[in-house]
Amino acid sequence: MPAKDLYSYIAQHPEWADELERLHKAIARPELEVAIKWGIPNYLYSGKIILGLAAFKNHCALWFSNGVFLKDPAGVLINTQKGKTRAMRQWRIEDKNAVDYELVRAYVGEAIKNQDAGKALKPQKKELIMPDELEKALSADSDLHAAFKALTAGRQREYAEHIAEAKRAETRKKRVEKATALILDGIGLNDKYR
Repeated sequence: MPAKDLYSYIAQHPEWADELERLHKAIARPELEVAIKWGIPNYLYSGKIILGLAAFKNHCALWFSNGVFLKDPAGVLINTQKGKTRAMRQWRIEDKNAVDYELVRAYVGEAIKNQDAGKALKPQKKELIMPDELEKALSADSDLHAAFKALTAGRQREYAEHIAEAKRAETRKKRVEKATALILDGIGLNDKYR
């Protein structure tokens, strides 16, 4: 990745720019490739994302794709989405002066060793639970039904979950309406982030 992409990301977050720069320097190694994916810097090793770096309003964070396998002697890693993520762990940084960059380097080194060892959780097959609103739309339109069935199982699940998690019936209906054009075009809900 051109350095300008990384530094462009850092420049978009002036409140965390110095910390992001220091973290990048602690992470960077010749064997790691940096790529902007989902709008943020990710560090790839042998073509696999092992960690990412992101800035938020009140903190910045590192997350390790297979952080569940890290020993975490400092107890800094958390699962931010219990029940959704199984392997990913985040190191949230709220105090810019409290980061041990040697510890960051050690965690990155361990993540690389874990990748070399092939440590990874196997994906669990999730049952596709269709919300009534989506089921009705698919039943009423054979082209939409065929286009939905042509999507990958993951893309089908993204649409189903996105629609089902809306609390109000009106919101679920609006989400089906917005999803219809994307489904007919064979586009996944989150394709723009991939």
